[in-house]
Amino acid sequence: MPIWKRNLIVCWFGMFVAGLGMSQIAPILPLFIHKLGVENTGSIAQLSGAAFGITYMISAIFSPIWGQAADKYGRKPMLLRASLGMAVIVGCMGLATNVYVLIGLRLLQGVITGYGTACTTLIATQTDKEHAGYALGVLSTANIAGSLLGPMMGGFIGDHVGLNDVFYITGGLLLIAFLATAFFVKESFNREDKKVLRFQELWRLVPEKQLTITMFITFFVITVALYSIEPVLTVYVTSLLPSGHTHIALIAGLTFSASGLATIFAAPRLGKLSDRIGPHKVILLCLLAAGILFLPQALVTTPWELMGLRFLLGLTVAGLTPSVNVLIKRITPAAITGRVFGFSMSAGYLGVFGGSVLGGQVAAWVGIRYVFIVTGALLLMNAIWVYFKVYRKLNNGEKGLAR
Repeated sequence: MPIWKRNLIVCWFGMFVAGLGMSQIAPILPLFIHKLGVENTGSIAQLSGAAFGITYMISAIFSPIWGQAADKYGRKPMLLRASLGMAVIVGCMGLATNVYVLIGLRLLQGVITGYGTACTTLIATQTDKEHAGYALGVLSTANIAGSLLGPMMGGFIGDHVGLNDVFYITGGLLLIAFLATAFFVKESFNREDKKVLRFQELWRLVPEKQLTITMFITFFVITVALYSIEPVLTVYVTSLLPSGHTHIALIAGLTFSASGLATIFAAPRLGKLSDRIGPHKVILLCLLAAGILFLPQALVTTPWELMGLRFLLGLTVAGLTPSVNVLIKRITPAAITGRVFGFSMSAGYLGVFGGSVLGGQVAAWVGIRYVFIVTGALLLMNAIWVYFKVYRKLNNGEKGLAR
């Protein structure tokens, strides 16, 4: 088996476990905070929001730092650091005696982050150009698959075993990811840049500054779009069902899963397509299709219509993150790939936070249906910008970057 395929399998498992851990912990946070002694419903909501959001905010700050360390020391050491650190920290959450210890551990989880950045950088730099799109497409399904299974697994363990055990089991899985990385990931790393660069010096080494900024903003918009719907989707599904319906949680779960299942199916195929026709074309087409598909979701009258549109949306979203990563790889010198991917991941973490805030605020001020309209409009505006700043530039003579 080629080394890049073996690395891809191990990184897929690690990112799957990381996604599983993040998503299975989120639904039980309010219950665990209540168990730690917080009785007031409003306080539980506030503290749950703080415990959830602080990890992403701190991750956005530290992701470029760990990206720089990956360029300096290698990507495998960063995978080992992040997986072992997360295993210890998440496991310790099950031992928390009060909510402030829990929030402190969530903060540390944000500090120790970097597994996804190191995985993406390793696969991008160790995979040959002909297979990079496919490999990054497959890798992008790992976090999605973990996020799909996480809430169900977390709820099942919390109900049938215990809330603390959710953290212990997640920590154990991350420890397995650490061991798999230690024994099976192979990296031939040669540090190309011996000097520690300040941001200004790093930025001077980026040859395609405008394209790089456009990709950062596009990745931010993609994650905003994905997470703007999450806070309101269950409420929206409830409004589409007859009063007194007894299977709201199941139908809401299926609606959540529809786009993720489609993404898992389509991401490797669209990754191969970006290898063949160029990632800039896939990004533009998928942004346009995703923006258009968000709009009719505001007009549905049944959950089944919404579910179908969410599945189609997942097919388009599948082409976005892998193609953005492929294009960033192609326009970035190898010596600074980790740091650039670190900034890209920061944009994604900020998008998670921004999307959650946007969806909640739009729903509160003008109604849930307008969340879909605003999100669709945001994607379409991004598509127009990508057309002028990326597509036309790469199509008009700069074939080396396009392919």
